[in-house]
Amino acid sequence: MQALIELSIALHRDRNTREKLITRLDGPCADVLDTARELIDGAAHSIDMVHARGPNLSAQAARLSWAEHELRRASAGVAVRLLAVPSRLDGDFVRDQLRSENPVEIRVAAVRPLQALVVDDRTALVVAGPAGGGRVSLVRAPEVVHAMRSLFRSVWSGATPASDGLVFGERTALARRILGALQRGITDEAAARELDVSVRTYGRHVADIMAALGASPRSQAGARAAKLGFLTAMAETRV
Repeated sequence: MQALIELSIALHRDRNTREKLITRLDGPCADVLDTARELIDGAAHSIDMVHARGPNLSAQAARLSWAEHELRRASAGVAVRLLAVPSRLDGDFVRDQLRSENPVEIRVAAVRPLQALVVDDRTALVVAGPAGGGRVSLVRAPEVVHAMRSLFRSVWSGATPASDGLVFGERTALARRILGALQRGITDEAAARELDVSVRTYGRHVADIMAALGASPRSQAGARAAKLGFLTAMAETRV
């Protein structure tokens, strides 16, 4: 995504045009959040958000990651979609949307670290860069916004609708350890010892996780977890 932004800057040689179409936001975090809110408040027909920032962020980058709760600001009639990695899902927000009459549509997938907001197919706000960074760009260059929108649609079509079962909440760390054990193919007895639980309790946890992932038999659990981004989150956490 950052490469697309840089390419667009190179294509627009005129300084005034370049500054108008792509603006780097170097102000305080509060200014960035205000910009996100203004875009959401002004949306006429669509809002697409990618919420996939990695866990190993600098303090500055972490503050730049606006929450999906801002999507509640959208006007009635605006189609709102949120694409997230499981580790970034807020359980309360997901459950609220599942009960809402006009919900934010939420799907999960394995997405590289990125925070982006695309409004009405014409404006985007992007926090991109290395895991510890947080370069913020306000983009109005049509070719970049179009590319972002196309990429979003491509990933969205293969993503999995979020459900209450996919939000592990306080059990997230446990779910990741169990998925890691399943990926390594170790026995239930060995995995139970690692987790300091009984084999019966471990088996119950495995059954719950497989049901949440929609994976059966066990051999599908690793592939399913990778598709949803659980294994990506595990790898990032170990970095």
